[in-house]
Amino acid sequence: MKVVAFNGSPHKEGNTWQALKMVTAELEAAGIETEIVTVGDKAIRGCTACGMCARNKDEKCVLPGDEVNEGIQKIKAADGVLLGSPVHYAAMTGAMKSFLDRVFYVAGMNGGLFRHKVGASVAAVRRSGGMPAFEQLNNFLLYSEMLIPTSNYWNVIHGRMPGEVAEDAEGAQVMRVLGKNMAWLLKLVEHGKGAVTPPKKEKKAYMHFIR
Repeated sequence: MKVVAFNGSPHKEGNTWQALKMVTAELEAAGIETEIVTVGDKAIRGCTACGMCARNKDEKCVLPGDEVNEGIQKIKAADGVLLGSPVHYAAMTGAMKSFLDRVFYVAGMNGGLFRHKVGASVAAVRRSGGMPAFEQLNNFLLYSEMLIPTSNYWNVIHGRMPGEVAEDAEGAQVMRVLGKNMAWLLKLVEHGKGAVTPPKKEKKAYMHFIR
């Protein structure tokens, strides 16, 4: 099994990366392969709402030159995904938002590529705004019918300078517990294959409130 983690920070080994490492350390201890991909330092443009991914059905965004299409295939091939971001104005970073908007929209328009995969998110923050950012990240997982493991508190860890998150004893515990619970859920899903029939995917119902 494998989990791919996406670091939405512009700092490759800042506090967000270290928070992700706390989670992946527990996954690796449980025998699950992990990979951390940094996207927060990349120039990733936002979705242009062209709709071509829905028309082409080729699991690709037509906008060229960035990491989006590679990210789609990495998540498709993995058993689980971790989303991590620092907090900018009580939200995830702009690069992470652009990346996730396009990755998850393409996945949704191509049959729900991430449905029933295990997904979790974490936010690293200096002081305040961690919960709104955490909830933003979770929205992508929830909309995609993914399975979300929990921890013993919300997945937010505190620190300003790189490495300070290690001094947040409660936050570090939250990351460790998340990693253990995620590993357990991944194994439950794996052992359930062929034994428990998953629910059939329903065709999406679209409701517009303006008549």
